[in-house]
Amino acid sequence: MGLLNDQVAIITGAGTGIGREAALMFAEEGARLVLAGRRIEPLNEVVQIIESNGGTAVARSTDLEDGDAAAALGAWTLGEFGRVDILMNNAAYARGADRTPILDLDPDIFQRVVDIKVTGTYLCTAAVLRPLIDQGEGGKIVNVSSSAGKRGSPNTLAYNAANFAIVGMTQSMARELGPHGINVNCVCPGAVDTFRMDDLERGARWEQMGRDTPIGRTGTDDEVGGLMVYLCTEAASWITGQSININGGTIMEH
Repeated sequence: MGLLNDQVAIITGAGTGIGREAALMFAEEGARLVLAGRRIEPLNEVVQIIESNGGTAVARSTDLEDGDAAAALGAWTLGEFGRVDILMNNAAYARGADRTPILDLDPDIFQRVVDIKVTGTYLCTAAVLRPLIDQGEGGKIVNVSSSAGKRGSPNTLAYNAANFAIVGMTQSMARELGPHGINVNCVCPGAVDTFRMDDLERGARWEQMGRDTPIGRTGTDDEVGGLMVYLCTEAASWITGQSININGGTIMEH
């Protein structure tokens, strides 16, 4: 018996990186999955892996900057599965272009980072909230921020702005939705070895990032995915409004 048997979960940004690994781990625990993202090809690859292992998953190409598309994702999930129990807001702008000095930062890039991360989280949450409430059985929302949502750094204005916003949104959502039995939490990964770190080329800088953590190494997708699974289980039913660091100890104070 899986920890999430028959739970219906929507995971955005599920084609690669942390979202992909989380989808595989949710499926292993028995969840039925709707995997959303811009590019359908990587989503279909994840679906094939899940189905080959006896799980249930469907891929949906979705532009999370579009309120109509987000609403359609929620409506389609209800039509296909009759309910929704879990939402993981994991979509993000491609790493790299948002990491520039303020004077060189294109306003359009700044806006896209915020639109995908912040507005997308709001739109997807709004799309599933009414059924979550009306089901009367509670539910789980997991937002994905970053260590950059806890500590600012130079040349990452857009990235910091979006991730700090997710931490604040998590607290607001948790206070509002707690009376409905809906847990809302956030995970804040540090240096995790995913495709989003490819621009670091796994060279000296990457190795130094690992050595700089108290644990002495960078993290893995499955470590973050395991935390996400836990936050969606009954065992985590008294945890809400938290933005949990998972970073090897690089940030401990909040």
